[in-house]
Amino acid sequence: MINIFKIKKEERGLALVILLYTLVLNALVIIKYYDKFSLLSDNYRRLFLKIFNISGFDPLTYEAVSKWTTSYNIFRHPFLAFFMYIPYQINHGLMLLTGHNYVQFVIAAIYVFFACYSFIFLYRIFREVIELKKIDSLLFTMFTFSFAYVMLATMVPDHFLLSMFMLIVTLYISGLKMKKQLSMTRLQSLILFFFTAGVSLNNGVKTFLATWFVNGKRFWHPKNIILGVIFPSVMIWGFVRVEYHIFEFPHFKARQIALEKQKAKNKHKVYEMYKDTTSEKDQAKIASGVDRILKKQEAETLRKQSLNPEVSHQGKPIGNGTFISWTDISTPRGMTFVENLFGESIQLHQDNLLGDTLKGRPVIVHYRWIFNYVVEGIIVLLFALGLFFGRKNKFMWLAVSFMAFDMLLHLGLGFGINEIYIMSPHWAFVITIVIACLAKNLDGKKLVALRSMICCLAAYLLIYNTALIVEYLTIL
Repeated sequence: MINIFKIKKEERGLALVILLYTLVLNALVIIKYYDKFSLLSDNYRRLFLKIFNISGFDPLTYEAVSKWTTSYNIFRHPFLAFFMYIPYQINHGLMLLTGHNYVQFVIAAIYVFFACYSFIFLYRIFREVIELKKIDSLLFTMFTFSFAYVMLATMVPDHFLLSMFMLIVTLYISGLKMKKQLSMTRLQSLILFFFTAGVSLNNGVKTFLATWFVNGKRFWHPKNIILGVIFPSVMIWGFVRVEYHIFEFPHFKARQIALEKQKAKNKHKVYEMYKDTTSEKDQAKIASGVDRILKKQEAETLRKQSLNPEVSHQGKPIGNGTFISWTDISTPRGMTFVENLFGESIQLHQDNLLGDTLKGRPVIVHYRWIFNYVVEGIIVLLFALGLFFGRKNKFMWLAVSFMAFDMLLHLGLGFGINEIYIMSPHWAFVITIVIACLAKNLDGKKLVALRSMICCLAAYLLIYNTALIVEYLTIL
């Protein structure tokens, strides 16, 4: 698990290409926001959230590395803020030396590193695990990195690139072990779980899936379930609860106290105004009149909030609990599948380009050109054929299990369904892995035809998505 970071001779040229590619993408973001984000501030959260606007990505990593805090949702990203502590120290030192905030450069350096290794490890999956030829491995890797939100993940200050990197590494290690008929040790599983779940809690489940596929029935041994599944799950959840009570609960409590004070102040103000404008002397009737005014104010506030895209685009949840409120049962699944799951994730829409659904972008946006739907249809067809022809490939089903878990969360429960394309770095590579399994089962003219089709698709997506991203970052 250490030697895998050594770049092999045949990978050096690829590493250089992807290095230059990701440097350019990150440079575009730096240039767009540098004049504002390089300034020191006493409220970085407000600064970054107000100005940064690329799709629905949150620039919370900028905040964590500018002035360290548990910026992220602790229940979703338990260790992410702590992973950013050393980058924060580096940036803080640069701030003291120069009087400027170099957070964009610090984050860009980290993301270029993880983007390059995501590319390399994915290439190795095609080359060493699926055992494609070098040209096919390169084509499928470039095809993956031509997807719109894989490209964006390498350049925006959110957690998705880190998640993608960890999931690809998990698949690569698991694939090699399955190929060599080796077991996943408990220590290896725990290390992978620590990083995958630490970046995004739900991805920790995929580590358990990987261990199950690699170790087979041994995974279900009571000792392994206790030490390899229950113990790390309880430990990370306990850490989350402690982290919440230390870092987040005091802020939550302060906000609640401030809200109650504001309500009391407003109630007193309404009471004084009502008393000055009525001839009523009965205190009970005065209190009743004040309550009516306060209820009207509350109803008007709720009406205005319902018109806000941040509320109206959320969809109807199953319930109002802490986690169940994140679900969505009203957003249409069919249109989401066409326009967002296999649409926006892979090809950007021309209208509402990189808009945020919480700031006005409609949940469902249609393409202007029928050609976009033709491309999408071809990719879906190739994916379906890959599932059929690769049905005996155990590694493919491991990768599909990763995507299936995400689909259960997003399409089933509706978690994040209104911007499902943002989550695509968690599973976009599964699409190309499945199609690669189709290539593995072809030869002769059929393989040449598929190879030519993948080459054309990758070239088109790279040109199309890059053009729209550049347009957004330099013109709009």
